[in-house]
Amino acid sequence: MAQGDVILRFNKVSFEFGHNKPILKEAEFSVRREAKITLMGQNGAGKSTIFQLITGELKPELGSITVTGGLTIATAKQVIPRDQLTLTVREFFEKAFTKKIYDIEPRINEVLEVVNLEADQNKVLKTFSGGQQARLLLAQALIQNPDILLLDEPTNNLDTAGIDHLTRFIINYPNTCIVISHDANFLNSFTQGVLYLDVFTKQIEQYTGNYFDVVEEIQNRLERERMKNVRLEKDIQHRKQQAGFFAQKGGHMRDVARKMREKIEELEDETVDERREDKTIRQFIIPAQPELSGQILELKSIGVMKGGKPVTKKVNIILKKKDRLLIKGPNGIGKTTLLEKLATGHAKGEHVTKGVRIGYYRQDFSTLDFDSTVHKALADAMLEGSEQELRSRAAGFLLDAEILKTKVGALSEGQKGLVAFCQLVLKRPGLLMLDEPTNHINFRHIPVIAKALDAYEGALVLISHVPDFVSKVHIDEILDLATLE
Repeated sequence: MAQGDVILRFNKVSFEFGHNKPILKEAEFSVRREAKITLMGQNGAGKSTIFQLITGELKPELGSITVTGGLTIATAKQVIPRDQLTLTVREFFEKAFTKKIYDIEPRINEVLEVVNLEADQNKVLKTFSGGQQARLLLAQALIQNPDILLLDEPTNNLDTAGIDHLTRFIINYPNTCIVISHDANFLNSFTQGVLYLDVFTKQIEQYTGNYFDVVEEIQNRLERERMKNVRLEKDIQHRKQQAGFFAQKGGHMRDVARKMREKIEELEDETVDERREDKTIRQFIIPAQPELSGQILELKSIGVMKGGKPVTKKVNIILKKKDRLLIKGPNGIGKTTLLEKLATGHAKGEHVTKGVRIGYYRQDFSTLDFDSTVHKALADAMLEGSEQELRSRAAGFLLDAEILKTKVGALSEGQKGLVAFCQLVLKRPGLLMLDEPTNHINFRHIPVIAKALDAYEGALVLISHVPDFVSKVHIDEILDLATLE
């Protein structure tokens, strides 16, 4: 088969989750051999669902999905399923195959080298950091040597070195690759075309070109649509006034008025529905615990991983109101573990002042109850306020009445992130601890989140591998775990 041949095609595909959750409506697109494609769309639009349709995990209600015969597909998912976190590395890789592979150990070692990860094959998955788990997810897909590789948010939790390594890998990957990501610079480094899932029309629009060019093209089109609507609205209002005037005149003027109303209906049909993708979360503030004073957090010593072993290092950090600490270091050094210990009170050389409310944003959302409805998750976090205030706050994070009734576990990863941020607003913490808060979040929302964190008046501890995001938040002190003596 020659380079450039179409190997994947959606033909008038329709799919919905239940009666009220349509994802696709007669969607059409095609992907060529060896193409490097980005799949774009709003949080919750259904990008991960499209991956499941491609792999055959889900079946379309209408239309057909054609994959060239004999081609294999593998997906590197966003997160390791919670029921698999107790597996060992070897067991996790064995799950990638439907039959027993007898020479799997050397194959695992080979693919771990590809993703730049050293790992004991008997080690349990939940003991790995978020960045290490991201590499394991990629390796599990690569060990299948697929003709079509699907990557769902592969840069989440990866440090700079990990993202650079992944970028080089995708550029040199000899087969077809489709990627979902909110990291614009990462996408622009390899993208040859974009599939754009419009959450309003449920259609997929196909573009060629690098990522930045396509994003600009989409924004220009949205602006043209908006301007067209403005012109049409003026025209419609003018004609309505004229039609009303002629209708009152009687006689043949009524016929003129009737024809004008028909023209008005035509013009109204030409009006383009405003795209919901344009929606960004509202500007928000995270209120700080009001009675805060003096020392909030003290770090005297912390545990880090050096050469695969825990080592205690002395530090001297005190955070008071409005103080901000950025924690840096490569994947697996112990950044997430430090925040976990602070949040649970199990730290030895770290101390949170008694009575300080902690707002903890975990990268794996394990602070959320996946079996609870979104409404209950927000109500449980809310210190005080009315039902109306809760719904108003939720709406600001694009959590509408339908989503409030949905179980947290059924949301997309991006929507779970918005629920977690809404909880922080309702909780009014004195100490805010955020572990990779931009993971899974739509790029349109990130500047709004950065502004809210920058304005926060409590103490803040931040872990983030996204320099552009960090640059928008005032930082007082940096703790680099890799350089501690």
